[in-house]
Amino acid sequence: MSDWHKLCRIEEIPVQGSRIVEREGNNIAVFRAHDDALFAITDICPHKGGPLSAGIMHGHKVTCPLHAWNIDLTSGEACSPDAGCAKTYATRVDAGVVWLQVGE
Repeated sequence: MSDWHKLCRIEEIPVQGSRIVEREGNNIAVFRAHDDALFAITDICPHKGGPLSAGIMHGHKVTCPLHAWNIDLTSGEACSPDAGCAKTYATRVDAGVVWLQVGE
């Protein structure tokens, strides 16, 4: 079952940056793009487990700080020629408040 959880105000996530949601198991990184698009993804690179939240965001992608893999934040897929995928989560903004959908 999936539930929506109130995270923060959108202004609390830096533009071209991220905020970490701590969870038992795997943390979730919530990114805010230059156009205010929001993306939520497991904070683990599918290559060697690097923290995606510490990477450099460009457009709707993030570069892992360990080995420079580029991850598409929309799908969680590694960009070619690399292959792998990180789990993504739905987000929404309602009256300036960011909501994150998590669940099994």
